[in-house]
Amino acid sequence: MKHILKTSIGRLRLLAFLEGTSLLVLVFVSIPLKHIFGVTALSSVLGPIHGILFLLFVFNTISVGVEYNWKFKQTTWKVLIACIIPFGTFYIDRKILRKI
Repeated sequence: MKHILKTSIGRLRLLAFLEGTSLLVLVFVSIPLKHIFGVTALSSVLGPIHGILFLLFVFNTISVGVEYNWKFKQTTWKVLIACIIPFGTFYIDRKILRKI
């Protein structure tokens, strides 16, 4: 695990996993609990955590894109779009980030 955090790509991959997981829990657990059963506790805790992870992912994607000279139209925008689609960050990790 320590070796992942030594590179900017490794940190981005970790953030992709955390952001993607938090999005899935929000979409498939927290929101249904809130709207069907009126349970808001998970949303009120996980919402801000997901927001922070989302922002960290976006900032790190831009930083890595600059560091690795990604062409925006070829790579950066795909990685950025992935964070708003459920399962998107896992797909991008497999198709783009893991190969770098």
